[in-house]
Amino acid sequence: MKLATLKNGGRDGQLVLVSRDNQWALDVTPVAPTLQVALENWASAEPRLRLLSDELNAGRAVGAFSFDAAHAMAPLPRAYQWCDGSAYMSHGALMQKAFNLKPIDGAEHTPLMYQGAGDDFLGGREDVALPSEAQGIDFEGEFGVIVDEVPMGCSAEQALQHIKLIVQINDVSLRALAPREMVTGFGFLQAKPSSSFAPLALTPEELGDAWRDGAVQLPLQVQWNGQWFGHPHGGAMNFHFGQLIAHAALTRRLRAGTVIGSGTVSNADRSVGSACIAERRAIEMIEQGSAQTAFMRFGDRVQMEVLNSDGQSLFGGIDQRVVQARP
Repeated sequence: MKLATLKNGGRDGQLVLVSRDNQWALDVTPVAPTLQVALENWASAEPRLRLLSDELNAGRAVGAFSFDAAHAMAPLPRAYQWCDGSAYMSHGALMQKAFNLKPIDGAEHTPLMYQGAGDDFLGGREDVALPSEAQGIDFEGEFGVIVDEVPMGCSAEQALQHIKLIVQINDVSLRALAPREMVTGFGFLQAKPSSSFAPLALTPEELGDAWRDGAVQLPLQVQWNGQWFGHPHGGAMNFHFGQLIAHAALTRRLRAGTVIGSGTVSNADRSVGSACIAERRAIEMIEQGSAQTAFMRFGDRVQMEVLNSDGQSLFGGIDQRVVQARP
């Protein structure tokens, strides 16, 4: 199934099903008015949604209408909890080498993760409004999962069964603000503004063979101002999503609707490019002695897309500009 949330004037929007070809949508308010409601009642809502999805894909759904991604919010416009990991160790290794940082003790056994702000996610077609270019504006292409109720102490293997939806994310970062926040030991706050989500949330079977070993086994295509920036493969996770969920749930339960991010998609093979500017700058520092690529300017455009074997957009893609925030 593919699910989306359309703008309706409310903070949580209107839940709809979307056809496999991304062309048609169906209001599913009688089943669940919002995605959060659906997740909290997944055992009863999922079978009803699946029947409607089958009818929509077969062209038999009564009330189907044309789907326009420009009218979509983030699939889950606000979440009770948003935890972002760093599951691609090639990214961390590059940053450590470029900045001559000491390796983090135990990082090869325990994933890194911070708790971000889940109260104001952006849609994949919304402008990213920020105060200043001097803050080091960066995009970060990621994958994420949304879970149902996860018990405390859940194992990594059990955690995979709690993944109900898969999403695509632009985790916007302000690199000039991050160093101070990292050295305090309290984690990110100002350096992590609202994250953006592609319009569609997919149930795992919608990915077919591309959902395997707890990871999305497809490249993430990234363009910056219309130019290729990278296509790193999502399957290169050193910690799969089950392990990330288990890490977050070690000492507490996770409520339905918790979003877990993969961190920047990164590959050891540098020929595939990067999914964030900071990584490209780190490579430049290693290979050329200094960073050559500047961070984003107001008016810049970033596009992120995941395509299946038929060239079909799976998540509906991210296409947004960075603009100056107005008072």
